[in-house]
Amino acid sequence: MKNIRNFCIIAHIDHGKSTLADRLLDATGTVTDREKQDQLLDNMDLERERGITIKSHAIQMDYVYNGEKYTLNLIDTPGHVDFSYEVSRSIAACEGALLIVDAAQSIQAQTISNLYLALENDLEIIPVLNKVDLPSANVEEVTDDIVDLLGCKAEEVIPASAKTGIGIDEILSAIIERIPPPKGNPDESLQALIFDSVYNPFRGVETYFRVFNGEIRKGQHIKFMATGRSYFADEVGTLKLKQQPKDVIKTGDVGYLITGIKEAKEVKVGDTITDSKSPTSNMIEGFEDVKPMVFAGIYPVDTEDYEELRNSMEKLQLNDASLVFQPESSAALGFGFRCGFLGMLHLEIIQERLEREFDMTVITTVPNVSYHAFSNKEPDLPILVNNPSDLPDPSKLNRVEEPFIKATIITKSDFVGPVMSLCIEKRGEITNQTYLTTERVELSFDMPLAEIVFDFYDRLKTVSKGYASFDYSPIGMRASHLVKVDVLLNGNTVDALSALLHRDNAYDIGKKMCEKLRQLIPRQQFDIPIQAAIGAKIIARETVKALRKDVTAKCYGGDISRKRKLLEKQKKGKKRMRQVGNVEIPQEAFMAVLKLND
Repeated sequence: MKNIRNFCIIAHIDHGKSTLADRLLDATGTVTDREKQDQLLDNMDLERERGITIKSHAIQMDYVYNGEKYTLNLIDTPGHVDFSYEVSRSIAACEGALLIVDAAQSIQAQTISNLYLALENDLEIIPVLNKVDLPSANVEEVTDDIVDLLGCKAEEVIPASAKTGIGIDEILSAIIERIPPPKGNPDESLQALIFDSVYNPFRGVETYFRVFNGEIRKGQHIKFMATGRSYFADEVGTLKLKQQPKDVIKTGDVGYLITGIKEAKEVKVGDTITDSKSPTSNMIEGFEDVKPMVFAGIYPVDTEDYEELRNSMEKLQLNDASLVFQPESSAALGFGFRCGFLGMLHLEIIQERLEREFDMTVITTVPNVSYHAFSNKEPDLPILVNNPSDLPDPSKLNRVEEPFIKATIITKSDFVGPVMSLCIEKRGEITNQTYLTTERVELSFDMPLAEIVFDFYDRLKTVSKGYASFDYSPIGMRASHLVKVDVLLNGNTVDALSALLHRDNAYDIGKKMCEKLRQLIPRQQFDIPIQAAIGAKIIARETVKALRKDVTAKCYGGDISRKRKLLEKQKKGKKRMRQVGNVEIPQEAFMAVLKLND
């Protein structure tokens, strides 16, 4: 055990985590020249295309230091805020972290929030100053920033360049010297933490775990404590570039487990694995439950694919535990799921992964939240409204209550003004303002949850240049003056585009929705009216003009009445067409409503 080191790499997006991981793999001889490629651990096409890490990846390296052989378990983590849940899971399986800061960009928002996650878990932090070879690098200045942030000495900050390989040996030495070996008792009964899992269509669910006490053997009878089910360990092994089967994984080590589980629901990330004959009495303190920031409906394009979509979502949830979903239905789209995401990028990535990994073509609806409606007949009995189409008739409606949250925003003092204006625009009421240090301010607001669902988080990051951390907790339901805004296309209501909005914002948002849809809906052979309505009252209208075929092109000269006759004939045809014409709404139209402020 004393020769095992478990560590992760944390940093803000684009500060060079994946490149540094590549260099560490080269330096320890984990990959051969033939296997080398950039972003080696990012094995998803989507990650390579966008140049971002979406999933944390575990890999084991062997390194000889001062004549002794060490086993290093590295977990490379994402940097984007929408995937911070991945980071928290990786941190729970480690004793140390490499905190990477870009010498050109200095300390950024995610650097700080990931650092706090690591400090909460008592991890040993090794600061690394990356990209020192860049002409724009401010080495001394950024080193001082790191010293102020961590309270360490300037000598402890390792200058490095992941691109050219400067400082890699110093980083490996620091990992072995500074990060403590794992604690744990090999003689106790098995206690291992599941920090990730992935679905393999041929072998079932592959579970990634870290052993805290005891050991796990091939062929052992094991038990998952959260579900209480027992399984047979068909295969255990370590995570090199390819999986390497072993007979036993001992205390402090990281490995994978295959039990032939086919049902995705049976594995929960954060669960404890133990021996079924002599189980451990206490579960490992897992992770806090994820808090979705954005809710949206995901529907299959073909209603017959509903069950297949459910299976795909369950398999995806295995690999991305921050996805939350439950069934719902819509008049226009049939059966689907109401899903919770950590942000708009997360929503986009999930939609892309469903299409690529599971061949599921899906439609995503406008994000929203659940409300309580009360009728005049029974003013004390709440009716749950998940979809605006479930709202009772306005004439029978007593009141509508919406969920409120207590929002806590920590930001730099320079951005207090813009953050306050944004929250007040979103119907927030400030309840508290505290200066944590001269630079950092904590602001508390009571806000409607519906207002943060759309673009609040993205705009908060924009107005604070990325330096605002946002957390919220529900504080119950409060009565609000809400109205249902319907979108009518060619006179027909589209329930997937309906929204419950505060009366003060209804006119503005209705107008913006109509304008946005006019740009996105393709022109037909007839005029398409797009209307926003509250009940029977139309509050905004735009028209998609008809495409006109040039019916007079064949008239060369001659009397004007020939042209007029053809145009009249066309006019009659257009009239008939409008009465029977149906409009197809492109997928972008559902998503565009979210980006009304762009």
